[in-house]
Amino acid sequence: MYDQHHETMDAQTREQLQMEQLRQTMEHVTRVPFYQERLQALQMTANDFQTIEDLRKFPFTRKQDLRDHYPFGLFAVEREQITRIHASSGTSGKPTVVGYTQEDLDDWAGAVARSLVLAGGSPADLLHNAYGYGLFTGGLGLHAGAEKLGMTILPISGGNTDRQITLIEDFRPDGICGTPSYILRLAERMIERGIDPRKTSMRYGIFGAEPWSEEMRQTLEQTFDLQAFDIYGLSEIMGPGVAMECQEQAGLHIMDDLFITEVIDPVTGEPVPDGMVGELVFTSLKKKALPIIRYRTGDLASITHEACACGRTTTRMSRVKGRTDDMLIIRGVNVFPSEIERVLLQQPDVTPHYQIHLVRKAGLDAVELHIEFENISEQQRRSICDAIKSECLISIDLVCHPHQGLPRSEGKAVRIVDRRSTSLV
Repeated sequence: MYDQHHETMDAQTREQLQMEQLRQTMEHVTRVPFYQERLQALQMTANDFQTIEDLRKFPFTRKQDLRDHYPFGLFAVEREQITRIHASSGTSGKPTVVGYTQEDLDDWAGAVARSLVLAGGSPADLLHNAYGYGLFTGGLGLHAGAEKLGMTILPISGGNTDRQITLIEDFRPDGICGTPSYILRLAERMIERGIDPRKTSMRYGIFGAEPWSEEMRQTLEQTFDLQAFDIYGLSEIMGPGVAMECQEQAGLHIMDDLFITEVIDPVTGEPVPDGMVGELVFTSLKKKALPIIRYRTGDLASITHEACACGRTTTRMSRVKGRTDDMLIIRGVNVFPSEIERVLLQQPDVTPHYQIHLVRKAGLDAVELHIEFENISEQQRRSICDAIKSECLISIDLVCHPHQGLPRSEGKAVRIVDRRSTSLV
């Protein structure tokens, strides 16, 4: 283990540590007018937070709060103390801007280093980093963690696929990290060039930044003959390394010394019990530049406090099922894209390249599932549609494309295409 003390704490020690750090954080956030007003409205001080239940008295923080205080309104330190800034893409409005002091960056690097060890990484390894570098936290986040662990890192970023393949063959990395959709594109291009992806040197892959199913894991592992691990994070909280799977692949270990984790009913905001899927809510415990209290992530998962077979006692979260804003409502039926992916990839001869198109037909919402499947038989078509109808409770129109008929991504795959405004009604 990289950090045995924090990863094997008993429940009482963990809660005591979290509450000590929470009170320090609450003192720190009084420098932020937004949070200062909330504390005053509750007539509470930092010393009033004694248990997790006390934390639940505090209002949620939402993505819109970061946008409303764009760019630096939620920072708790002067801009001169900020070492680095990251930001979201801002595709749906103002980007969410996050900042880090040097201490924050050190803590983040430590969390990612622990994540790499969870996946079986060691200081002797060479890591091929295909996450994008820049304002996105993925590339630089994994980079810093690998350096802290003592790894040799190849900062290749995304894109330039043929060159990536050449370096994988020549440099023989032990591990690779990137979005699952782009790593599958690497495999596809290898096969096109007559290279067997199963013959590479890579023993493990660390994949995240987009929802992916257990069936996608099996596809990645079979395609590359490696172990595929899920890493979780979001820039508003820290970046990659908030949670990570271990060798048991039985849930992602959350960095309990850095975060308090809650799961709530996304409609009522009330807590749900362990094992029940709800919306993840995080409170940071050590961040100096952008401390954040009860942040609603929009990500749906469950947690457990049971010890893992690996020996760690940290809180574990399930694979993210989807996002509250990604849920599709088709004629009264709620379904997540990851559920469609799970069923789709169970079907014989189906590739992992797909898109879900939302359209209007006869005045009602409908789904077109676009896949790559040349010369599909009527029996195969009916089998896919029937499986999705049975498992997801929605009817789909299957649209088949030739090989590479759907777009490829160098980062996050575009899975949902909303054409309802242009569809015939």
